[in-house]
Amino acid sequence: MSTVYLNGELIPKERALVSVDDRGFLFADGIYEVTPAYWGTFFRIERHLQRMRRGLAELRIDFDPESLVDVHRRLLAENGLEGKEAAIVYVQITRGAAPRAHAFPTTAVRPTVYGFAKEFERVPRAVWEEGFAATTVPDRRWARADIKTIGLLPNCLALQAAVEAGSTDALLVKDGVALEGAHSNFFAVLDGTVTTHPATNHVLHGITREYVLELSRELELPVEERPIQLEELARAEEAFFTGTTTEIRPMVRIDGRQVGDGLVGPVAKRLMDAYQAEVDGRTIRPHPIR
Repeated sequence: MSTVYLNGELIPKERALVSVDDRGFLFADGIYEVTPAYWGTFFRIERHLQRMRRGLAELRIDFDPESLVDVHRRLLAENGLEGKEAAIVYVQITRGAAPRAHAFPTTAVRPTVYGFAKEFERVPRAVWEEGFAATTVPDRRWARADIKTIGLLPNCLALQAAVEAGSTDALLVKDGVALEGAHSNFFAVLDGTVTTHPATNHVLHGITREYVLELSRELELPVEERPIQLEELARAEEAFFTGTTTEIRPMVRIDGRQVGDGLVGPVAKRLMDAYQAEVDGRTIRPHPIR
């Protein structure tokens, strides 16, 4: 029986109940965050909290996520995850329960705060070395993809289309630009340069994306943040997705065509080696809020 957090309490999951009037249920009016922990140590939790704080401000939900730091630790402990190689804590905050109306409630409403923890299995290196496949799918999301909202139906439909096409990932495309994955950011290596879409309203400002850019600079790899035209992928040397549970996932095929020489490339390998050295070595560097 797992233990979850709901509105100030740690309780058995079976006892966790949310009102059918909750605006998260009725309107997808809320945000969420997924924070990874390696061997019981949270990775970049400050950045996850900062992104949560920004999302709440954008949606005008009055809640300070700083109070959830201890909740994250307790969820790991209560579920026996402190000694696991990799786990995540999921937190969702909605505007709360109110009579159904499109406009915000006119009286104060208590936000609904829900969280759970679970182990996640990292991809074995031997499987990782084989690479993965992606399918391009039209991006039908709203214009504020930078807010990590719980309204993920377009993402789900995109990933399902990719799965039905025999791929592991969907690459969202809009106006001829390869933006990001259904639940991850996208990188391509073009002329030796690690390239990804800039952090605009069209993509989620990924915490792992940010970290991979930092790693690239530390490894003295050329970096460029700019839109990637879909036709450029035909000459890409490498391509990969990044995300909290995706970590760094190399693509060797996109739409059935091989990327580069069809093998996992040296840039992805160097970045993954550096990533693993960071988290597997249990020497996670502190990352202050900027």
